Amino acid sequence: MAVLVPVLTWASVWFTARQDDRTPSDAIVVMGASQYNGRPSPVFEARLTHAMNLYDEGVAPAIVTVGGGLPGDNYTEGEAGRNWLVEQGVPSENVVGVGEGSDSLDSLEAVAESFDERGWSSAIIVSDPWHALRSKVIASDTGIDAGTSPARSGPAVLTRETQLWYITREAASLLYYWTFGESAGVKIEAV
Repeated sequence: MAVLVPVLTWASVWFTARQDDRTPSDAIVVMGASQYNGRPSPVFEARLTHAMNLYDEGVAPAIVTVGGGLPGDNYTEGEAGRNWLVEQGVPSENVVGVGEGSDSLDSLEAVAESFDERGWSSAIIVSDPWHALRSKVIASDTGIDAGTSPARSGPAVLTRETQLWYITREAASLLYYWTFGESAGVKIEAV
């Protein structure tokens, strides 16, 4: 079991990373990544672009951007993402910025509160491919009926070495979450 469970978890992360769920939902949720004084990082911009494409395809009538900020930041990830989408032409009334969360668990708990306030129950989560399974599991645990549609462009998915490292990291983080019910506390900045 000590070998089988980690191997099966790794395989599940790998498998889920290759899925693309475009089931009509209440909202598209974009997981935050670094922002620089209101400007999304290349990883974050790739996620936002993918979410905007899903929105244009009619997957959901709203986009939720999520993520907090560091002390001294002028913007949260949620605000930076929301502003970027509005600048790209998504109507402001269809974009919700949730400026909370220092990790996936905190962020998705804040999103769940926002969903409750709006009467929403389903979402397609946009993040990097290897983060899809953990995001989906956490969202489901917060009461959101979640699917995932990973962003497949940008610097986070360029090399096999990067992908293998992140899949392994996500498998370990998911095992930790399942075991302890909290985030692993390992901060890896997605630039």
